[in-house]
Amino acid sequence: MRTLSFFSGVLIAAFAMAGTLGVTPVAAQNNSLKSTASTEQVRAELMAYAPQGVPVGQTGALAGTGASVAAGQSTQEAPVWVGLQLTHAPHWHTYWKNSGDSGLPTELEWTLPPGVMAGDIAWPLPRKFPIGQLANYGYDGTVLLPVPLTITPEYKPSAFSNTLDVKLKASWLVCRQECIPQDAEFALQIPLRSSTALNGSAFEAAFKSQPQQVEGAHRIELRDGGKRLSVRVEGLPSALQGQVLEMFPETPQVLLTAATPATAGQAPTPSTWSQRWDGKVWTADFPLSPDRSESPSMMPLVLVSGGQGWRAEVPVEGPWPAVAQAATVSPALEAALKANADSQPTTAPPNTAVPAATFMLALVGALIGGLVLNLMPCVFPVLAIKVLGFAQHAQDKRAHRVSGLAYTAGVVLSFLALGALMLGLRAAGEQLGWGFQLQSPAVVAALAVLFTVIGLNLAGLFEFGSFLPSRVATMEAKHPAANSFLTGVLAVAVASPCTAPFMGASLGLAVGLPAMQALLVFGAIGLGMALPYLAASWLPAVARMLPKPGAWMIVFKQFMAFPMFGTVAWLLWVLGQQSGIDGAAALIALLVALAFLLWAVGLGGRTRWSMTALSALALVLLAGAIGPNVVKPMEEAPASASVSTGQRWQPWSHERVAQTLAAGQPVFVDFTAAWCVTCQYNKKTTLNNSDVLAAFDAAKVQTLRADWTRRDPVISAELQRLGRSGVPVYVLLAPGRDPVVLSEILSVADVKAALGRI
Repeated sequence: MRTLSFFSGVLIAAFAMAGTLGVTPVAAQNNSLKSTASTEQVRAELMAYAPQGVPVGQTGALAGTGASVAAGQSTQEAPVWVGLQLTHAPHWHTYWKNSGDSGLPTELEWTLPPGVMAGDIAWPLPRKFPIGQLANYGYDGTVLLPVPLTITPEYKPSAFSNTLDVKLKASWLVCRQECIPQDAEFALQIPLRSSTALNGSAFEAAFKSQPQQVEGAHRIELRDGGKRLSVRVEGLPSALQGQVLEMFPETPQVLLTAATPATAGQAPTPSTWSQRWDGKVWTADFPLSPDRSESPSMMPLVLVSGGQGWRAEVPVEGPWPAVAQAATVSPALEAALKANADSQPTTAPPNTAVPAATFMLALVGALIGGLVLNLMPCVFPVLAIKVLGFAQHAQDKRAHRVSGLAYTAGVVLSFLALGALMLGLRAAGEQLGWGFQLQSPAVVAALAVLFTVIGLNLAGLFEFGSFLPSRVATMEAKHPAANSFLTGVLAVAVASPCTAPFMGASLGLAVGLPAMQALLVFGAIGLGMALPYLAASWLPAVARMLPKPGAWMIVFKQFMAFPMFGTVAWLLWVLGQQSGIDGAAALIALLVALAFLLWAVGLGGRTRWSMTALSALALVLLAGAIGPNVVKPMEEAPASASVSTGQRWQPWSHERVAQTLAAGQPVFVDFTAAWCVTCQYNKKTTLNNSDVLAAFDAAKVQTLRADWTRRDPVISAELQRLGRSGVPVYVLLAPGRDPVVLSEILSVADVKAALGRI
């Protein structure tokens, strides 16, 4: 199904490009419906044409069809028309009723009074838009899509109204190299008894662009084993004889849309078509699409020459070969189109390679982001252990180098493993994002236990050698590289949630790249994170900058216990957001019991065994009694409580964003998580700043918060559409304006500047 795969790929990739270019995906909408709507790509206007007013009380005034008008009916016989005029920005186009190999036709949904009915669109003559090996049919410049209205005797206007009220909801797909689905709602009042001819010239031009109906003994025959069609059309004007015509089939997915004219004197190929005149009869030989999904018995064809068109309904003779599987738009793609009408997506489709220059920039950004990670508070305590190890082996250059390589291997391989896990689960349909491991209460609790044990060891409460078997202790001494490797693994486990502020774009790009390119981005992050320690282990000049061994090491070791305990406090707070106060309290009690056990193990004599047994029993009993509270999800607050009147930050949802924008009110969305240190910093320093809050109030901005502390596939999908794989992300939306994605490192000036622009 090459046509369908290309169609889906073009649309999804186009959405990504649209987000990159900062285009607006939704037409301006508000509660007071208007007759016009504008975006950067299209200006749309609802028009009416009723030169004799609206016939009321007559025996059915039928507006007729576009073909009848083109065939010579005067507008006196078809007095009531409405239509949507689309004025395209340069290089942009929308689509005909048969859009070709990709695209979507413009759709019009009318709301009319009882007794008034809308006919079909009287499609003007299209033009062909080649796109590589494919082609589309549609319109650029300015085009009016007229629709006839039928006024039946059942139409009874109100005694207090002198107008016919017309409402329209229109949707269209506008494309350049990228495509943007847009929609808008319109309203118009047509006078009942006075004429409406202001837009007469536009409608008259549209009527002239209608194809004229051609009658005759037309026919289509299948040839070459059902691979080609032989077309025969009679009754065309004699002035056309000998001229080259363009052919547009109204039935989609039958003919090879991108077929090109064959060279004169040469036989048609599977990708070319030919035409000729047999006296007054026009004939053509056209290839079928390899992805044909229709087998019509009648094929309407539009023939165009010199801005004029003729339409022939041609019967098909002979049996059709078996069709390919119907090429329909998947529900997932339909959902993507609908969602894109609310906010712009900026992610590339999975397994789509990017230009080499873009990929190299992503690698450089990932490398720099990995370097910056070494300064993050959630990473520094782990790296401090390695610094201490450097000082202990200051004279052993070989040990330094082995340790540096092992640590680098642990960091890089861990990032590659996390990246592979994300890509694998996403391919299986799981919606994940960077830092997803801290969305699990069990993982958060396990890390809290690990950092508690490390902190107690640094503080001197116990030594691992005092209770490890001698064989294990000897192995640890003989294989310090394994310790360095595992330290790298631990650093990544804690550091990954901190990567999003520095590498949001690189990670968002990586999860949509082919697997090999994506893993290279993840590997570059790991290399950047390990680079300072690797340089210190191999370059003597860097190593000489470290302090000499001495008594300070004991003090420094004990001091480093406090950053470890601080990390535990942060993890407990994260767990409290996931499992509630009961879960956090249960983990604190278990950590106290664990500390009791580790202290007992370090005692000497008979006291050690009795206290160890007592502490171990206490830990087991507590784990059985309150342990389940640690991983038990916290109950959601009732919806009514979360949206109480006067609450500044309300829970985010697609529906709430759409409703707020429809009411003409701007929206600011904070994508955050409890385990995201940068999120909390931005919240305290910027989002809670009195000047920012006053600016929100002045602009009447509705503030929404998308809490990603616990796993939420809807938020994960929204982040992916925004081109991000982690938090924080800040988005400002306003009716009729481009969505603005603010910097991850948020400042008061940034927010006030963005608000000032709306």
